[in-house]
Amino acid sequence: MKKEFERPTWDEYFMLQAELAKLRSNCITRQVGAVIVRDHRQIATGYNGTPPGVKNCYEGGCRRCQLRLEGKIASGEGLDRCICNHAEANAIMHCAILGVGSGTKDTTLYTTFVTCLECSKMAITIGIKRIVCLGSYPETDYQLLKDAGVEIVLLNKSRINYWMRILLEDSTTTLIPK
Repeated sequence: MKKEFERPTWDEYFMLQAELAKLRSNCITRQVGAVIVRDHRQIATGYNGTPPGVKNCYEGGCRRCQLRLEGKIASGEGLDRCICNHAEANAIMHCAILGVGSGTKDTTLYTTFVTCLECSKMAITIGIKRIVCLGSYPETDYQLLKDAGVEIVLLNKSRINYWMRILLEDSTTTLIPK
């Protein structure tokens, strides 16, 4: 039997890009990556961490994250004191920095966690119509996203892990049928 040619779906492909982006995160409590895509083309990338020029979170730049790591603040508490930018916000700001603003209408946001309330509002504002994610986040307002016509897609993480194994563990695997 002839093996079919195998490659990731578009959603899997761009989620792999978001997973790669999160490797640049400098946050000590949660690493998140995000990618904004239009017409199957990546137009922006972001990861979470302190703003440029500010001491990295892992170097003590964010006191709130340090307190969370020490167990003195629970996940989701004191978010207004965190100086780290979310990955999704960084990707959206990346669009602004590069002047892509008018090109963000009807885009898809790939993020390793579904967006928080603030990032949801930013995503809606720039015209993102679809959010593809791997996991939930405690500060998500699903009703707001639904009211704005934003589709939420939760990917099966095992498929992303499958492609990571292909990349990392079995370098001899060929995807082309023999």
